[in-house]
Amino acid sequence: MNNHPTLFGLNNTNRDFSNKDDWGKNVFNNAFPASLLCYMFSKQIRPVYLSIDKETGNVFHSKISTKDVFGKNPFDDDLFFAFEHQFSPYETLVSSSLPRIDLVLSQMKNDLLDVALRGIEIKLTVVPDNSTTEEKKEDQSAEIVVRPDTIVYLALSIARNFTSNKGELKKHLVSTGDKISDWNEPTIVAPLMNEIVQPLKGLLCHTANLQEPLLLQPIWRTTGKSLQLEDNCLDAFVWSNYAMAILFIDNSYNDSSYKITRVARATIWLFKMLYDYAKTGKINHATTIRNINFGSQTDKAFAVSGIKTISYLRSDELLNPRVTKNELKNIILGGGHKMLSPERRFDAAIMSNASIFEGKNDA
Repeated sequence: MNNHPTLFGLNNTNRDFSNKDDWGKNVFNNAFPASLLCYMFSKQIRPVYLSIDKETGNVFHSKISTKDVFGKNPFDDDLFFAFEHQFSPYETLVSSSLPRIDLVLSQMKNDLLDVALRGIEIKLTVVPDNSTTEEKKEDQSAEIVVRPDTIVYLALSIARNFTSNKGELKKHLVSTGDKISDWNEPTIVAPLMNEIVQPLKGLLCHTANLQEPLLLQPIWRTTGKSLQLEDNCLDAFVWSNYAMAILFIDNSYNDSSYKITRVARATIWLFKMLYDYAKTGKINHATTIRNINFGSQTDKAFAVSGIKTISYLRSDELLNPRVTKNELKNIILGGGHKMLSPERRFDAAIMSNASIFEGKNDA
């Protein structure tokens, strides 16, 4: 019996769930998904894994164990959950300070973090989003908003595979990259957009056996725009680094105009960082994102609405999630739901269904 607020499975972490601040904005939305995966592992429910087919480059679904997402059994005593942390294995690949990633899974040794196992970005998303709320239930999906640091970690996760074989990267990227004299000039870059896309897709297909989990996307279902949780309301999708790349690359083909969309800009960022790594052995991510903006703010990389994500997420798990709302009380423990801030939508949905926390936890 938990007598203090906590989240299932998060026993070793840099969060203190007895502190209300650690249930606050952008904290709970990262911690809860990690706890959800621990809970799903305890129930032998495997998340949906989105990865790419090496022959076609298309995204397909399989199942992945939480153990493979985290790089270790989630209930091992030496597994540590470090939220908003740098993934240290990438430090040698960059020429400036690493950004933080949402979650770093590490192995502890003598109470110290010994081995960084996995860096995971997290996006807790609602179904339906505004673009699909009027659609039939089977056509409803979630919006994904991706931040620039996700593109940085995506590039680093690919570059690490070529530390001893930069020639393979050069073969795919250098001939196109060498044509671009000003990376922030649409009249130069836009006509080459298709030449940027095709080598990237070729690289991903050629090395598809190297893809790995990058982004955890739990979904929670409500009835339309309401805060009423569906009875079957929670599930989790895990995007490989390559599948996440395909999400924006596939929407980046140029229609011959000189306008560079945000999603196309993300593709250019990825290409430029990998091109720089092939040429110099370092990625200067901060300069790339700051200087290649095409007149748009860089606070977010891009957003893809449910109208488009449905083609990637459509599944039985999206339509009928496998974790019920009554199981929330087995994930949010010790009265933790009382620490939430109901001005945010998921928090508010939990508080609107607070009766599920009454009584004993399910076995």
